[in-house]
Amino acid sequence: MTKQPTVLVTGGAGYVGSHVCKALHRSGMTPVTLDNLSTGHRQAVQWGPLEVGDVRDESFVAEVMIRHKATSVLHFAALSLVGESSNRPLEYYDNNVRGAISLVGAMRRCGVCRIVFSSTCAVYGVPERLPLEETQATRPINVYGRTKLAVENFLTDMAATGAIRAALLRYFNAAGADADGDIGELHNPETHLVPLAIQAALRADRPLNVFGTDYPTADGTCERDYVHVEDLAEAHLQALAFLETTSGSRAFNLGTGQPVSVRQVLRAVERAVGAKVPTVEAPRRPGDPPQLFAAGGRAERELGWVATRSDIGSIVESAARWRRWA
Repeated sequence: MTKQPTVLVTGGAGYVGSHVCKALHRSGMTPVTLDNLSTGHRQAVQWGPLEVGDVRDESFVAEVMIRHKATSVLHFAALSLVGESSNRPLEYYDNNVRGAISLVGAMRRCGVCRIVFSSTCAVYGVPERLPLEETQATRPINVYGRTKLAVENFLTDMAATGAIRAALLRYFNAAGADADGDIGELHNPETHLVPLAIQAALRADRPLNVFGTDYPTADGTCERDYVHVEDLAEAHLQALAFLETTSGSRAFNLGTGQPVSVRQVLRAVERAVGAKVPTVEAPRRPGDPPQLFAAGGRAERELGWVATRSDIGSIVESAARWRRWA
């Protein structure tokens, strides 16, 4: 019997990582989660073994790869709070950038060459034009985005030597939950709009802050590109397949190209929960552009990836259902 390919998933106990582990398992691969559980959740690791440790420990990572005979890597392990990153740049560069360097060092020791990197649209900063294409300039405006871009540049430079093959996946707004109710979005603290709006609808004594209602958009609130986490998971599998036959490095936007406003999200939450979302109008946050949405043509052309679950109604319904089950 042919042995299932084994994939090392750093940060696989986190939100997107755990959904990708489930997708890997469903596709016949074996995910091995490596996570220090600083922000991830042990109970989210349900499809394959968990190795508790830090991605910055190169010897430990290499030992895990060898023991499990990993053939490729999906790299999610990172600190990811934009506001916090400005106050803790040392920790963010150490964890995010040094962690990636250590991981690639372990890959080279073990002869593993394929890596799919969890990046972000924050590498673009304030967009020059919309929709955002992968060819636009990358000028991140926060520490978190700069650390992600630094890792992208490092992986690109390593790929240029032929040592690795890298797919750089720039997420837009990941949201939603597993259709089976096994896993969902659980951050502490929670900073994302969809779960915060659901919490506010379920707890009327905790109104939601709406940051800025005077933007030059249809309803005055920010517009963002929301992608269902299960669609993101599928993109990672397709990126792994892409790297089987493609050398070098390549960046891909993962978005729908359909901007959705804050008020539209709130209306979707109210329909799903059956309750009003109490809100408080607050000033704009510094650095929040009015709109951010992707031009996703490259991912469709080269990966064969198209978001199929990412209308805002489906995203919110899955998140609300999981919140009731959790």
